[in-house]
Amino acid sequence: MQKEKVIMGVDPGTNIMGYGIIEVKGKSNIEALALGVVMLTKMSDHSAKLKRIFERTLALIDQYHPDEMAVEAPFFGKNVQSMLKLGRAQGVVMAAALYRDIPIIEYAPRKVKKAITGNGASSKEQVAAIIESTLKTKIETKYMDATDGLAVALCHHYQNGNNLSSGNGTGGKNWDAFIKANPDRVAKK
Repeated sequence: MQKEKVIMGVDPGTNIMGYGIIEVKGKSNIEALALGVVMLTKMSDHSAKLKRIFERTLALIDQYHPDEMAVEAPFFGKNVQSMLKLGRAQGVVMAAALYRDIPIIEYAPRKVKKAITGNGASSKEQVAAIIESTLKTKIETKYMDATDGLAVALCHHYQNGNNLSSGNGTGGKNWDAFIKANPDRVAKK
């Protein structure tokens, strides 16, 4: 049996940074310890945003003492300035983890979605539904960035040899399997 492990997942952003922290006991007993966002939209100075990201990340590390950190890598977009800013935000999050000697791993957004739902092109809502089922908790839609943080943490857990069949209703399959297993969770038009 594996020992307890705390994993912090971060979805870096320069306007909203999402985070989720899970505790894993054994292979399949997973509990969400925290999820939330760091709102940066009212700050206009990019350097001040980076400082806030660093400080908040350190505070979360000091509060929850994660054993590992998983960070969502920025996706490649057409706006070079946006990519640079996202890369800086990711770097600051990673620097905070390194400052506290916490190992870091990056995951591409498609890999995170595939690990959670079985489909790398899943929507944020689909990812949130699977996470709610897996963690047996209700997640408010206003916390989609926080859900992304939880998804990165869960993805990291799954990548360490733990399969998807630990209670998410899919048996390690995909979104279609989740729908078949949970018809009551599908909104009808």
